[in-house]
Amino acid sequence: MTRSATIALFSYGTLQLPAVQLEKYGRLLDGEEDALPSYRIEPLVVDDPDVIRLSGKAQHPIARFSGDPSDQVAGVVYMLTGDELAATDDYEVAPYERVEVTLQSGRRAFAYVLTG
Repeated sequence: MTRSATIALFSYGTLQLPAVQLEKYGRLLDGEEDALPSYRIEPLVVDDPDVIRLSGKAQHPIARFSGDPSDQVAGVVYMLTGDELAATDDYEVAPYERVEVTLQSGRRAFAYVLTG
């Protein structure tokens, strides 16, 4: 029995890569474009060899809250199962933290961002 994908996740980075989706979820995800207001992208150097191998990148984008309503991060909303969200938690390294956000569309979703 397959669980339905009911958890909204906003992705603005490497989770959009087909190789990452296939390895982490065993499927390609369908998503809808959206944006995260009042955040901006900063570069993050990743040193986890598994994440670098899978993404092909040692530098990933990370969204940081700016508080400026003119800032926004473009991305895609995917619907995941609970198991897929847990797999995403395993993929995202510190200092990424999963938080619930309100997107430009008004939709609520989880996103991995820099906090603090």
